[in-house]
Amino acid sequence: MAEIANSKLTVIGAGSVGSSLAYAALIRQSARTVALYDIQTAKVEAEVLDLAHGTQFTGSSEIIGGDDLSVIEGSHVVVITAGAKQEPGQTRLELAVTNVRILQSMMPQLLEHAPDATYILVTNPCDVLTVIAQKISGLPVNRVFASGTVLDTSRLRWELGRRLGVSTSSIHAYIVGEHGDTEFPLWSSASVGPVPLLDWSRAGAVTESEFDGIALDVRDAAYKVINGKGATNYAIGLSGARIVEAVLRDEHAVMPVSTVLDDYQGISGVALSVPSVVSAAGAVPVAGTPYSEKEHRLLHDSAAALRTSLASLGF
Repeated sequence: MAEIANSKLTVIGAGSVGSSLAYAALIRQSARTVALYDIQTAKVEAEVLDLAHGTQFTGSSEIIGGDDLSVIEGSHVVVITAGAKQEPGQTRLELAVTNVRILQSMMPQLLEHAPDATYILVTNPCDVLTVIAQKISGLPVNRVFASGTVLDTSRLRWELGRRLGVSTSSIHAYIVGEHGDTEFPLWSSASVGPVPLLDWSRAGAVTESEFDGIALDVRDAAYKVINGKGATNYAIGLSGARIVEAVLRDEHAVMPVSTVLDDYQGISGVALSVPSVVSAAGAVPVAGTPYSEKEHRLLHDSAAALRTSLASLGF
């Protein structure tokens, strides 16, 4: 595979997340063409117009969009953000029933217009929806995946960098599992530059109880933002654009996206975020990722939670 020339990204849903993702993709020049689709005509036309008015300042990227599905034709990547949003006090999994229904009616239509695209789910609960989208579409598992814990991982690295006085880009650590309440950090393989994070802990920079507190802060960060402003949008927009770039530029970047697993650490049939190689071919889990005994158990706990969720939805 190689970098995709004249690349086209379509964002499905012109709400706060979809519009932020389209904005991030424009200013980062993630794709040559960014298309925004929504069934709410006035809303999507206004968002496209607002974004178009700024294209003098966004390099060579262009923005198009509307309420007609023909805008997605020729897309290399389709990012799905459409669905009911998470309300204050509501868990991601409580969103499931409504958003599954939306996805079931929408996915066949999207495939009709963009059969060759790679599909990235951002709508929550993204792990549950990824399994359902893959079943509905029949696409290979590498071409239907979710943004997963890419944002959670960014939150973790920011928090660790702040605590340790180190640049976020020098923190190498991942959140894995469900994008939700059973997610957890891979502390055993985390490092600061070349130094294992656990060595920093032994040196007294961070205590074990502080690690637990950081993990909780990261897990609950979305709830804090939602309680204050009603939605998370900027950081998920940026992380979504970054994943899109890895696909369109054939980067082979390692990111904790959520794919339907097949005998990964003994887990099959559910979508969980694990370090994966993201390229023009889609997303493929890194088989050799090390897990401590505790982390292995937590990953299986996360898988069990998602199986329960899927079963309650009839999948």
